Amino acid sequence: MNRRQFLRTGAAGLGAAALGFAGQAGNSKPLRVGLIGCGWYGKSDILRLIQVAPVEVVSLCDVDRRMLSEAADLVSVRQTSHKKPRTFSDYRTMLAGKDLDIVLVGTPDHWHALAMIAAVKAGAHVYCQKPVSVDVVEGQAMLAAARKYQRVVQIGTQRRSTPHLMEARDRIVREGKLGKIGLVEIYCYYHMRNETNPPDSAPPEYLDYNMWTGPAPMRPYNSIVHPRGWRAFMEYGNGIVGDMCVHMFDMTRWMMDLGWPKRIASSGGILVSKGSKANITDTQIATFDYGDLKVVWQHRTWGAEPDPKYPWGATFYGDKGTLKASVYSYDFTPAGRSEPAIHKDVTYELEQYPEDKTEKDLEKQCAPAIRGHMKDMLHAIATGGRPVADIEQGHISTASCILANLSMKLGRTLAWDEKTGRVTGDDEANRLLLRPYRNPWVHPTPGNV
Repeated sequence: MNRRQFLRTGAAGLGAAALGFAGQAGNSKPLRVGLIGCGWYGKSDILRLIQVAPVEVVSLCDVDRRMLSEAADLVSVRQTSHKKPRTFSDYRTMLAGKDLDIVLVGTPDHWHALAMIAAVKAGAHVYCQKPVSVDVVEGQAMLAAARKYQRVVQIGTQRRSTPHLMEARDRIVREGKLGKIGLVEIYCYYHMRNETNPPDSAPPEYLDYNMWTGPAPMRPYNSIVHPRGWRAFMEYGNGIVGDMCVHMFDMTRWMMDLGWPKRIASSGGILVSKGSKANITDTQIATFDYGDLKVVWQHRTWGAEPDPKYPWGATFYGDKGTLKASVYSYDFTPAGRSEPAIHKDVTYELEQYPEDKTEKDLEKQCAPAIRGHMKDMLHAIATGGRPVADIEQGHISTASCILANLSMKLGRTLAWDEKTGRVTGDDEANRLLLRPYRNPWVHPTPGNV
């Protein structure tokens, strides 16, 4: 069974016995699942997994007591057994029992590396949200850990499992309808940068802010940060390039079978929206150089988008045609009259999964892609293969975006040597591949996992 056939199968085709786990059909125990990080996308991911596989969510972990309790109640309603999962405030305690088949990591970005590495050490396969890491060495360590412990690690760059984008790749790009592609523009024009300036305050009593901060620098608590607003600060992620560019850059690499860029250059800053506590850029351009192909990113959190139908997406320019692609649709426009124009919208699957209609904060347009991504992970576990968004692919896309930010910081183009995992001839840039961790947390490296 190939990947496309597998993703088309329903939940009935995903029984534990079919996945190669112990037991005979009808006798198999559900896969035991845990979630670290019970916020927005942590819940979105685990509820999609429940929809497509006979799993038992047995463990939830979060440093926010209210968020943890709400997630436990929701999972107990949605999973078949209606059992309420065990709850933990420390992921290390949750993993100590080594009784989980799959762990989902839905934490803020600065926690991805430590949680994912600990999970594979505990014997679990992992679904980890993107971006992989907040620095390049974290990603290298995560890849080393996945390979050392021989675990499947799927990264939440789910454009690779988005049905209409899979069609665009197969029907437009791979069939050669674009001809020679010399430029791909990737972009985000959402007004998503926080523009408020509330005073710092004491953290709420239900949040363990010290543990939430973990290895990141300790900032005074601010209401912007939690929940979800942490993306406004570079201490916890890599800005809009790390958050939004990583999706479209990864999609481009997947559609075109690209590996590491040869050179990365970026410029930008806070050019317009100067009144907020947020320290991520409001404007940035990055070029990922593949020789005779340039992939150019741009974001602006102010002003109008050039095409209202595609405020976040990618435009592939070929000598035979143009392809625009986003989470909502794709449009192919031929250069001449030899090919018809093609348009395709996202498939929502609301009738097949009616709970999608009422689930709080669910990005309905992304739900089919998450389900497909979960099925693909399960297929990789069953076959011993690599998932479509394997940790190595996630690391390439994430590290390239981190290098763009480093290029902007240093004011120069960076040449990347994929064999050594370092910037060529630039000691200053190489020192920035690893961010210092706050004590007592220890930064992982490929040699200490």
